[in-house]
Amino acid sequence: MTVDGATTLADAFCFVLKTAPPATKAAAARSVARRWRSGDISEIGICAPPDRPARPDRPELRPPREMPRRGKAATDKGRIALLHALAHIELNAIDLACDIIARFSGQDLPRAFFDDWIKVADEEAQHFMLLRDRLGELGVTYGDLPAHDGLWEAAGNTFHDVLARLAVVPLVLEARGLDVTPAMIENLRRAQDLKSVAVLERIYADEIGHVGIGRRWFEWVAQQRALDPISTWHDLVRQNFKGMLKPPFNRAARDKAGLTAAYYEPLAASRTNAPYANQRASSPSATATRLVCPSEDRPTASTGDRSITGVPPSPSRRA
Repeated sequence: MTVDGATTLADAFCFVLKTAPPATKAAAARSVARRWRSGDISEIGICAPPDRPARPDRPELRPPREMPRRGKAATDKGRIALLHALAHIELNAIDLACDIIARFSGQDLPRAFFDDWIKVADEEAQHFMLLRDRLGELGVTYGDLPAHDGLWEAAGNTFHDVLARLAVVPLVLEARGLDVTPAMIENLRRAQDLKSVAVLERIYADEIGHVGIGRRWFEWVAQQRALDPISTWHDLVRQNFKGMLKPPFNRAARDKAGLTAAYYEPLAASRTNAPYANQRASSPSATATRLVCPSEDRPTASTGDRSITGVPPSPSRRA
C-alpha cells in the first residue's frame, strides 16, 4: 500500500510512521493532509501504529552523552549544527503528530481533534522541508551529523493515554521550544544569516499555534473526564516527564498559546520536581529537553512574539 492508496486517516498516518526516508515521510504527511482537506479521505478508521517510527540509516543515532557540542551560531559550523538539530526535531515532530492521530484514532474524540493534528503534521512537514532546504544551501544534507532519539523516547512514556500525550509533548516539549527559539533567532541575526532567521521565525509562529492546539485539547479531554485541567497537568507531568521545567519561560508566547503561568510556574518552583535533577543527563525526558534547549543558545524571555491566527472554534463531537 502507498500513502495515496490508504482509505482511512489512521491507515494513512500509519504508513507515514512506517516510512523511513525523511523527504518521503514529509511529502507523505503533506499528501495525507491534502487528501483529508479535499475529502478524498473522510473516514478516520483505526490503526495500530509502530512503537518506533521508521528511520533512515543516517543520521547516526548516538546516546546523548556522546553527542558533540555545537559551536556558536556565529560560526558556519555552529549554524549548521543548530539547523541540523532543528531538522531532526522537526522530523520527530512529524512522527509525533502522525502518531497522536493513529494511536488514538479508536477513541471517542471529535472530528475537530483530527483536523487540528492533521494541520500540525502538515506544518511540521513544511518545517522539516524548510530546514532541509536551508541546510542544502549551506552544503549539508540532513543525516550528515549525528543525532539522538530523546524526543521520541520521552513521548513513548505516553502511549497509554491521550491526556498524558497532550500533557507532555505540546505542553512541555513544544512549549520549551517557545522559550529557546527567540535566542536562536537573535544569534542567527547577529551572524547575519537572515535566510535562517526567516525559517526560524516561520517555525516559531507556527509552534505557538501548536502549543495552543495542545492546550485546548488537553483542557477538553480533562473536562470530559471531569478533571481539573491544571492540577491534572501537574500530576501527569510528574508521572510521565522526568526532566525539569526550568525557567526562564517565554511568558508572552505561552500566554498567546493559552498556556498560562498557572500551569508551569508551580511545577518549576515545586520541590517535587527536584528529585529528577540528577537524572537529567540520561533520562529520555531530559534528553528531549536538551534537544529543544541546546546549551549554546540560552533561553531569554521575549515579548515580540507574533499573534496566533486562525484558532479553531470550540470542538464538537466526532462526526
